[in-house]
Amino acid sequence: MAKIKYYYDTETCKYERLRISPTEWIINALSFLLVSLIFAVGLGILYSQFFKSPKETILQRKNKELELYYQLMNKELDDVHEKIAVLEERDDKVYRVIFEAKPIASTSRNIQVNNYKKLLSKGLNRNDLIAATLDKMEKLKHKIAVQSKSYDEIVKLAKNKQKMMASIPAIQPISNKELTRLASGFGMRIHPIYKVKKMHTGCDFSAPRGTHIYATGDGIIRVLSKNPGGYGNEIEIDHGFGYVTKYAHLESFNVKSGQRVKRGELIGTVGNTGLSTAPHLHYEIIKNGIKVNPVLYFYQDLNPAEYERILQLAAIENQSLS
Repeated sequence: MAKIKYYYDTETCKYERLRISPTEWIINALSFLLVSLIFAVGLGILYSQFFKSPKETILQRKNKELELYYQLMNKELDDVHEKIAVLEERDDKVYRVIFEAKPIASTSRNIQVNNYKKLLSKGLNRNDLIAATLDKMEKLKHKIAVQSKSYDEIVKLAKNKQKMMASIPAIQPISNKELTRLASGFGMRIHPIYKVKKMHTGCDFSAPRGTHIYATGDGIIRVLSKNPGGYGNEIEIDHGFGYVTKYAHLESFNVKSGQRVKRGELIGTVGNTGLSTAPHLHYEIIKNGIKVNPVLYFYQDLNPAEYERILQLAAIENQSLS
């Protein structure tokens, strides 16, 4: 039963019944509802600050797990970056040094990547973490691509190096086990005919006519000529890689022009043709168009003591044979 409210009327000095109009009743009801709503919202906010719903609790746990996974993935990426750095250092300081190749510039190995953060949704809580991880992955892919290309180049250089090592003149052109046949070395020597000091651009090996002459490295016969003077009968072998060898004063040839020869292959015999005072072989090495001391290349068929001995013999300023 609804309570009936009264009020005291000062004019009539009586208690009169309180009557509320429908408008006032609606306003009062709405006011009550508004206050209740404000109180409920405030209470809900306060509750949410201290108490999480089951769904929020699950999401928070998942977020922590994801963050942990991101941290572990970043650690793995850092480890891979460190391993790539070791491979890069070994590539530049070992492999490329051995094969005489320039190291790869650091600017080519490293790229700047900072575009992922702009592409990610701004609503993500850990936008920075995701962007950093994606940047690392992009840099890693670039480094792997550069290193893979470098190794392809190293393989080519290795194959080329093997060919080069076989082509470089590295043995004496005639058998000289006793080291007694080196008659004159590279440098200023007394000319046997003009009797004045002239530059002797090779080494003279004294030997009987018909002594075998061998190619000192792999190559192609480029010159095969017979001259009445100068070098006389001569052979030139183009070894590639800037190396050419010359064999002069020969008696006979065992090869043809354009023929490919291997190191140690018989190419001719010792003679006394051209401007020569005795049977011997005049041997020259030309590197990139410049005649160099052949003795410095006699390293493959001599031990250290023998090499030291032949260096001493070649340094004697005696008379050349041509």
